[in-house]
Amino acid sequence: MNSRERVRQALTCRRPDRIPKTLAFWEESIPRIAPASPSDYFGLDVRFVDFEPPSGQDGFLSYLEGLPPDVHVGSLAQLRTYHEWGYHPETSGANPLRHARTPEELTDYLLPDLADPRRYAGLRADVEAWHARGLAVAGSPPHLGGELFETAYRLRGFDTFLTDLVLNKPLAGYLLDQLAALALHNALILAQAGIDILLLDDDVAMPTGLLLSPAVWREFFKPRLAAIIRQARQAAPGLIVFYHSDGDFTRLVPDLVEIGVDVINPLQPDCMDALAIKREFGDRLALWGTAGSAWLWNHGTPDQIRQEVRRRIETLGPAGLLLSPAYDIDFVPFENLLAFFEAIDEHGEL
Repeated sequence: MNSRERVRQALTCRRPDRIPKTLAFWEESIPRIAPASPSDYFGLDVRFVDFEPPSGQDGFLSYLEGLPPDVHVGSLAQLRTYHEWGYHPETSGANPLRHARTPEELTDYLLPDLADPRRYAGLRADVEAWHARGLAVAGSPPHLGGELFETAYRLRGFDTFLTDLVLNKPLAGYLLDQLAALALHNALILAQAGIDILLLDDDVAMPTGLLLSPAVWREFFKPRLAAIIRQARQAAPGLIVFYHSDGDFTRLVPDLVEIGVDVINPLQPDCMDALAIKREFGDRLALWGTAGSAWLWNHGTPDQIRQEVRRRIETLGPAGLLLSPAYDIDFVPFENLLAFFEAIDEHGEL
């Protein structure tokens, strides 16, 4: 079984030959193992394709890429997205739509031209090249940190957008309609390029629960997300749909399954009970992530990492599990990363 077959088996809740593995739901860059890419170095089962960055950012991108390895500024792909949308969290005027009061006032703001054919001209060739190597391919529509909720609150301001959802519903609905249309268009481009996994994400939760009520999420976000999934799957019937949110989004899991989500991420173990979710939805919902708290990754020992991997495989496997860290690995000791993958190789053979 090659990596692509293995991942598709696992994410459709069937038993693979071994537990598949990756580092995140994007292509990680870890200077500690340069010049090898982490995906090749660790033999990861998934590769990721992206839209090309916009023109006119050469100086900005060169600056970011030229920063020393010990200067942490977050994801370069994320930062170039901020620049493209006119979102500047380093200033008091971070949110470009903060002053709008009516839907009509939003019409003067031009969404980025994410669908310029030059941005995705090479997607199909990239997908086919990874498939030729027997690897699964995942892709995410370009966005401002999340397809709907995160993009909207960055454009409006967090408090302002939460107020919109209660007191200015026409404006909130209009903005979300535009963002959903943009996400749908780009999801269709990815689906038609032949990706295996459509990556959708929105951080709608914190460690203690949702950032907005289930009722509000169902009114504003569920139908728009459902439409994106439905139409992307019409374009590519075998498409696997992935959904990410940090924090505890347990209360939304039944709704996500209902609208066609196949796999959720990251199931941070200090926030969500992956075993309880597995028991309830095990034959319909795969789990991607699940391994380790932030403290364990950054401060635990390699032996503790190995124990975590073994426990996850024994309790959540063998079907419906793709193991990856449940937290970002920016400051994780290399020996902990190495222990993670050695333990998967030791205990993940089925």
